[in-house]
Amino acid sequence: MQKTINIQNKKARFLYEILDRYTAGIVLTGTEIKSIRSSKASIAESFCEFNERGELFVINMNIEEYAFGNYYNHRPKAERKLLLNKRELKKLQKEVQSTGLTIVPLRLFINDRGLAKLDIALAKGKKLFDKRETIKDRDNKRNLDRIKKAYK
Repeated sequence: MQKTINIQNKKARFLYEILDRYTAGIVLTGTEIKSIRSSKASIAESFCEFNERGELFVINMNIEEYAFGNYYNHRPKAERKLLLNKRELKKLQKEVQSTGLTIVPLRLFINDRGLAKLDIALAKGKKLFDKRETIKDRDNKRNLDRIKKAYK
């Protein structure tokens, strides 16, 4: 039984308003998938971008070098291609170009077949007052939970 890998981008929900979600496959080499299986990856500062041929790539995703890899090892911050249906790619590209939205990765995980998948989201950046409101809501919820716990 393999352990579950669930690498999250916690900052994304704070910095962006999530509009639409997709699950995409990633094109990886052998040492990259081995590093992901040992939880040596980070998607904290990464984002997604289209190239001139209409392919979607994740940029700035950090996968540490595999400890037992020799000269076949990968580059840690290389661009990695994302796999989606043609229809989904066209829809995303149209949204990004027309309305100025961005695509951010939310979660990197390994599915039940052993393949690495990336949950991505079409998102709109939050303004400063939206971020303050999020912090206030979080604090109110925490205080309410404390009060409920005290009366149980």
